[in-house]
Amino acid sequence: MSLRMIARDLYRLQQEVDRLESQLKACPPAKREELEDDLRKARAERDRVKRMLEGAKEEPPYRKPR
Repeated sequence: MSLRMIARDLYRLQQEVDRLESQLKACPPAKREELEDDLRKARAERDRVKRMLEGAKEEPPYRKPR
């Protein structure tokens, strides 16, 4: 997967997390648990893609100076 696609996916996931956080602030107590679960999953996916992007930007260990 190219860096551009990973970055685009990360942006989409960040927007989803922001949307869920704003919904959580204004939701009734009955839906709170469901939204918290969705938010937890979205944050986990966002963090996974973020780590993937950061790993892709690092130079391989064989290219680092000694």
